[in-house]
Amino acid sequence: MRRIYLVPALVGLLTSLAAGPLAAQGAVPKQKAAQAPKAATAAGAAPAAAAPAAAATEAPSAGADDKTKAIDGFRSAKFGMSEADVRAAMARDFNAKPDAIKAQDNASELTHSILLPVPELLPNGGTAELSYVFGYKSKSLIQVGAVWSKGTDAAMTPEKLFSNANILRAHFMGEGFKPDSIAMNMPVAGGIVMFRGSDAKDRSVILLLQGTFENKENNQRVLTPTSLLLFYVADAKSPDIFKLPPGQF
Repeated sequence: MRRIYLVPALVGLLTSLAAGPLAAQGAVPKQKAAQAPKAATAAGAAPAAAAPAAAATEAPSAGADDKTKAIDGFRSAKFGMSEADVRAAMARDFNAKPDAIKAQDNASELTHSILLPVPELLPNGGTAELSYVFGYKSKSLIQVGAVWSKGTDAAMTPEKLFSNANILRAHFMGEGFKPDSIAMNMPVAGGIVMFRGSDAKDRSVILLLQGTFENKENNQRVLTPTSLLLFYVADAKSPDIFKLPPGQF
């Protein structure tokens, strides 16, 4: 059974990050000898051997001439689209055949999702699984997620996950999100938020590197990545999911 990472898990995450960057508490991703790509190095990737982490940081304010990034979905799939329109977008974007797209429902949130494995979604990044989530009331697209892990690609390694994370973080840093919404390298339960940014309509991108922490010398916490999650979210603060009306219980 595939795991779908849905909007509600992000609500608490965004709330916890709303006040701004927290101390990194010495959390760093664990790597071996594999070198990070140039794009990752430009983003300030940690060196191959574990080293003390810098504090979580906010990106510098964008210049006056920069345009705020608009987050309207992922590639041809746009927020608000119907399932039929999203399936057509997946066919355009990935040459997806109908039988390659799987469907899954969430019994508690009453949302519906369709999933597609995509080799090399990120060049040289291995196979990822995309999930497109449709809202409870609107029945339209409210979230797109991508997951890289051993579950999506048996050849995935912690080094590859960290490399993918650094490439994506470097890309998002130059995309022109609202400066006061941007945060990076922030430890959360079970991982590190490598990047978070929002547009003028508070639609968000979140890049989360998940894994297991170990305590090393000098109380340094080292993360060994097990999965990388990328989310494009239309409304993480008030998602279109089923909620019991007030006063019923």
